[in-house]
Amino acid sequence: MWGTFLTALATALSLLIVDLIVPGVDIANFPSALIAGVVIGLINGSIKPIISTLSLPLTFLTLGGFSLIVNGICFWLAAVLVPGFRVHGLIAFILGPVVLSLANTTMSKYFAEKNMQLESSGDLTVKS
Repeated sequence: MWGTFLTALATALSLLIVDLIVPGVDIANFPSALIAGVVIGLINGSIKPIISTLSLPLTFLTLGGFSLIVNGICFWLAAVLVPGFRVHGLIAFILGPVVLSLANTTMSKYFAEKNMQLESSGDLTVKS
């Protein structure tokens, strides 16, 4: 449970970074970012594999380039479902998921290292 919370928190903070960097991505507040992070996780776990499988021939023909469009569709779909989270414009559609991925990777690595430090120091008992 602690890992799930840290993943959602990392995604929410990453979305706030995307809001600052990418024009066309607007997040109203932190609760909207937190909800959007959870929704993006759910979409990436359920809908994205279906879209990726259906678009596999096109992704193959474009040498993987179409996967940027698939990521953009999932990012935009999350924006449609979450109030306070908007994606408008082609730059936000393409660049938003790329920046989100980079920021989320960095944040997740940071939280994983902090979690390991807490477990080894005995300050916090974490059950998996």
